[in-house]
Amino acid sequence: MKKITILASVAAALMFSFTVVEPSVYNLDKAHSSVGFTITHLSISDIDGSFKTFDAKFTSSKEDFSDASFDFTADVNSINTDNEKRDGHLKSPDFFDVAKFSTLTFKSKTVKKIAGNKYTIIGDMTMHGVTKVVSFEAVIRSGVNPMSKKTTVGVKVNGVVNRSTFGIGASMPGTMLSEEVVVRGSAEFAKD
Repeated sequence: MKKITILASVAAALMFSFTVVEPSVYNLDKAHSSVGFTITHLSISDIDGSFKTFDAKFTSSKEDFSDASFDFTADVNSINTDNEKRDGHLKSPDFFDVAKFSTLTFKSKTVKKIAGNKYTIIGDMTMHGVTKVVSFEAVIRSGVNPMSKKTTVGVKVNGVVNRSTFGIGASMPGTMLSEEVVVRGSAEFAKD
């Protein structure tokens, strides 16, 4: 009987020694965030653009964010290159075809800490109805916002996507518009 009591006590101690850490949710502060891209025109000049309407959040249960999960969506109809005619063309079936494919999404699969505050984020990007795995270099920094007293995290990402693999601008040769599009984002998140 004594052995059973000791075993039961050990089992109970083991059960209560494991704690499940719920991931923290971090919500986007849109006033301190931006998402943009750059494409080369005629192999000589760069054109910058952005998405004005987007949302993102991430979760993480570790302080070093090595288990983070990122979700991002952008309204393609909000594309802005500071040229109304060009923006209209980008929304047309020649490019994004926003009547059929109005949303761009990214969902991370892995977040790997490289060193210090540098990370690699790999995940599925979907645009123009096509999903491909893409990789971003990222810098993640955190601190406490002195105004709100909330933990605040800054995430800066850079990467390159090939527009043709997503079927965007298929009739445009690479000499007219580069195949490679540089994607960048800078976002601030507040912990719930």
